[in-house]
Amino acid sequence: MLFRKIEAQIKAHLESNSPKILLVNGARQVGKTFIIRHVGQKLFEHVIEINMIEDSLGAGLFADVRSVEDFYLQVSMLAGDRMKDKEKTLIFIDEIQAYPQLLTLLKFLAQDNKFTYIASGSLLGVTLSETTSIPMGSIRQISMFPLDFEEFLYANGLNELAISSLRRKFEQREALDEAAHNKMMDYFRKYLLVGGLPEAVNAYLETKNIQRVREIQSEIHRYYAADASKYDSERKLKIRRVYDLIPSNMENKKKRVIAQSIEEKRGKTFADYQDEFEYLISAGIALSVHAVSNPVFPMIQSTGKNLLKLYLNDVGILSGILYGNNIRAILDDDRSINLGSVYENVVASELAAHGHKLFYYDNRHKGEVDYLIDDYDSLSVVPIEVKSGKDYTVHSALNTFVKNEDYHIKKAFVLSNERTLTTKGKICYLPIYHVMFL
Repeated sequence: MLFRKIEAQIKAHLESNSPKILLVNGARQVGKTFIIRHVGQKLFEHVIEINMIEDSLGAGLFADVRSVEDFYLQVSMLAGDRMKDKEKTLIFIDEIQAYPQLLTLLKFLAQDNKFTYIASGSLLGVTLSETTSIPMGSIRQISMFPLDFEEFLYANGLNELAISSLRRKFEQREALDEAAHNKMMDYFRKYLLVGGLPEAVNAYLETKNIQRVREIQSEIHRYYAADASKYDSERKLKIRRVYDLIPSNMENKKKRVIAQSIEEKRGKTFADYQDEFEYLISAGIALSVHAVSNPVFPMIQSTGKNLLKLYLNDVGILSGILYGNNIRAILDDDRSINLGSVYENVVASELAAHGHKLFYYDNRHKGEVDYLIDDYDSLSVVPIEVKSGKDYTVHSALNTFVKNEDYHIKKAFVLSNERTLTTKGKICYLPIYHVMFL
């Protein structure tokens, strides 16, 4: 079974006797159902699992449920013999977004306190925004992502001792020896190929067959692109177009979304596609990186520019789109292949999985910096530059950025293939695999 960090969060919440219901949000196929079922079966004598999408496509038992009593009645039709007391019974409401009224009902189920509950879903950002009564005081929402690089290392046999040793090296700014560095780079490049979708990772571990991995990634990519069922046909086509353009946008120098290219219509602006962007981001299948021109902590106060970069939620899907079954493009570190977009995507997904809101610096005269994150310890902004080639010390925009006294920058990172860790002024150069510790 794949190690997932979120398991500890789910277990702690269910054991805490919290009055709030845990709501796990995330894209389809990232492993929400499996990990909740796994934890539930370890902690509870009875687990009642109800998939609301399956119900909506079948019997529709919960379609008109609006009260606690009606909810219990429908559950009892499915699993009345397992409805014991709160300590013994976990009711798992899977894909809750299929019936938005159930999100409101969570408040009353929590107040009734008859059983233990947990829920999961995708598109919860969109669904909650359209829910008339949001039960914010009664739910605790956490997000789940594909396996990050650290989880991928565990899947490949590294143990906690090895990961802890790597973390100490990072914290003490000590480089690995050449052999260990090369091994870590080998794992990292394989992660670029396989990504973190559990089905793809398991296929890789079991078969080491890249064609099988690519088939799974392609199938999930098509599934993501087609899964906009709540919208009319015109809106679906726009969502599909925006999503399909993400890889090609990432291959452009600026990498940002160009509104006029979405439908090839002049005069279209960023505002014309707000709903489409919101769908992809809320569904968890695209990661958003917003531009800021005045990067002062906290950056949420500075986002005003209608400039946006979108990345795919899984780097394996991206490398499959770009390189297909040709694994040599990545494993051989071919200098003729520019892996910049792949490196930027993996850093975006890693930072997002660690809970960071993503921003980038955009200034017409001073250039761009790949990522900016808020550092709540130093109450400052941390710029991050990602380099896939040999010229990792060339970054004029970052140099200008850290020298600007108005920004109060205390530290910056450059991530590259270089083994050694060095610090020049405020800039620290790290091997790319150390992104897992940021």
